Amino acid sequence: MNDGTKNTVQTTSSEEIEEPPSKLSYKVTDYYYSRFKDHPQINKTFLPDDRGNIVLSCESGDHLGEEKQSPVENLGNDWHWQIKNSITTLEDISKHLVLTDEEKNFFKSKQQFKFRITPYYLDLIKKNPNSPIRKSLIPNNAEFNISNGESIDPLGEDSDTCIPNLIKRYPDRVLYIATDFCSANCRYCCRSRLVGHEKYKDNFPEILEYLNTHSEIRDVIVSGGDPMTLSDKRLDFILSRLYAIPHIQIIRIGTKVPVVLPQRITTNLLNILNKFWDKLFINIHFIHEDEISLDTKNACLKLARLGIPLGSQTVLLKGINDNIESMKKLVQKLLSCKVIPRYLYQMDKIQGGDHFRTSIEKGIEIIKGIQGFTSGMCCPKYVVDSHYGKIPIDIGSVRKKENGVYVLRNYEGKETEYREWFLRQG
Repeated sequence: MNDGTKNTVQTTSSEEIEEPPSKLSYKVTDYYYSRFKDHPQINKTFLPDDRGNIVLSCESGDHLGEEKQSPVENLGNDWHWQIKNSITTLEDISKHLVLTDEEKNFFKSKQQFKFRITPYYLDLIKKNPNSPIRKSLIPNNAEFNISNGESIDPLGEDSDTCIPNLIKRYPDRVLYIATDFCSANCRYCCRSRLVGHEKYKDNFPEILEYLNTHSEIRDVIVSGGDPMTLSDKRLDFILSRLYAIPHIQIIRIGTKVPVVLPQRITTNLLNILNKFWDKLFINIHFIHEDEISLDTKNACLKLARLGIPLGSQTVLLKGINDNIESMKKLVQKLLSCKVIPRYLYQMDKIQGGDHFRTSIEKGIEIIKGIQGFTSGMCCPKYVVDSHYGKIPIDIGSVRKKENGVYVLRNYEGKETEYREWFLRQG
């Protein structure tokens, strides 16, 4: 196991809040060392790790570029408190928002998919009650309208489940459902058949046995629910066992925690993730620029400082982000958080989700309105997720004529020819 952190805190069996460690270590380059070794806010402790890398040990709260935290005035800064005090009922939500008749009617009917939102994310909505993100988590009775072609399992994951909680659709990778709990239930969730029903049965030993005996698997996606809502001890256990399997080269965590529960990104959690950083990737679910608060940005930057690549996965949602300007602002802000916009998903055909769904033409229009008009790193790949996996959507940039000649169209609509025969002659 790669252990670049000399001051890693050992977690206990208790589910109570652990005392955060006083120090957190980061690997640094020679350039970083020469630039910051005399920085007055840094505890000048440079330690070699077991691989000979220089490690910088910073006092908690004095990380480079991190704004000082205001004094804690209430327990809202604790992630356990946020989950325990999540809003789940009509009575609770009515204390904070003036609900529409459509929203009230949802709670008065038999719910197929439970409602849950953290106090933190609710505060984002309360700051702007007309914000598009309200629609993503506050339910309404449109969810009871079932359209043709919709399904409770729109991606056919159940049919691709090789053993319980393990989905294998591609030759060299699997998706592990580590929990059925999310700290906030997105109303368009493609796993609403699983999330929040409290029926999850742990079979991790069986999954480990399967992974150990299938050497073709090099990539494991840890998903759910949201695996970042697991306790430190549990997450450490899962990651350490996956990390120890030699043929597993990539471990991806899929989460929305930095967006709806940024308090979860604690020093102790960072110490745990730091042990596995060289195999880890984190995909974060963002849908709108209003989600990128200072707390969320700081949570992402803390993860990025560990050297863990961060990517975003965004669902195209009617009335929330289905316009060029909104999507452009989102992807630009993501880069400021060190998060690369990776995918823009066409809304899955989840049962009761038609009021969120746009046309594919709308998605193409948005990608065309981003590509070339802002940094290339800002432009996600537009895909439809299906029973056969992710299928990229062609936005019409390439058209073949004949005899090895292609017509290419740029973001301004200007065309040029690419001739393969010329290259072959050369």
